[in-house]
Amino acid sequence: MTIPRWLGWARRLQATAQSGLAYNDNVYDRERYEAILALAGEILAQYTTLDPDPTVAAFRQQIGYATPKVDVRGAVVRDGKVLLVQERSDGRWCLPGGWADVGESPAEMVVREVQEESGLEVTPRKVVAVYDANRSPDKPAEFYHAYKIIFLCDITGGAVQASYETLAVDFFPFDQLPPLSSDRTSERVLCEVAAHVADEARPTAFD
Repeated sequence: MTIPRWLGWARRLQATAQSGLAYNDNVYDRERYEAILALAGEILAQYTTLDPDPTVAAFRQQIGYATPKVDVRGAVVRDGKVLLVQERSDGRWCLPGGWADVGESPAEMVVREVQEESGLEVTPRKVVAVYDANRSPDKPAEFYHAYKIIFLCDITGGAVQASYETLAVDFFPFDQLPPLSSDRTSERVLCEVAAHVADEARPTAFD
């Protein structure tokens, strides 16, 4: 996926302003960074339907050094079928997982997310892929930059059941997938999972 140039400009401006506001106490420099933040909002408003004022307000909630977010997903395969959960938010399907939380390792995070969203207890076996989440060709462009870590996991216990976050949980053949929540799990991700299941020696994929 090629990110639109205007989106790249807005991201870079917002990240520059965020980092500058985090580490600069000079009142004049802070005014300049605030102006840069507003410019990022104006660029987004020009190319989308977003209102610049609430957009800039959302930017201000991002504090500290600007760095990519991390999304962790668990791939569980049983009898040649992959575990997917149906999201309440959009009714579509994805690998269980979500944004990484402070205080947990990536492996601890994926164990907890799989259990909470599917009812299954798992052990992470290997990292299938580390992707730039914004470069998937079948994923809509997002403003905030994110990395996606995919773990291949083995079932150790539990039972399949939905949760407050998921409408349903099921296993699907790789060639008979339901409608995907592509910003969470793309076909590219699932193809890589299938390749690792077929070849245990396959190296980790990465951007």
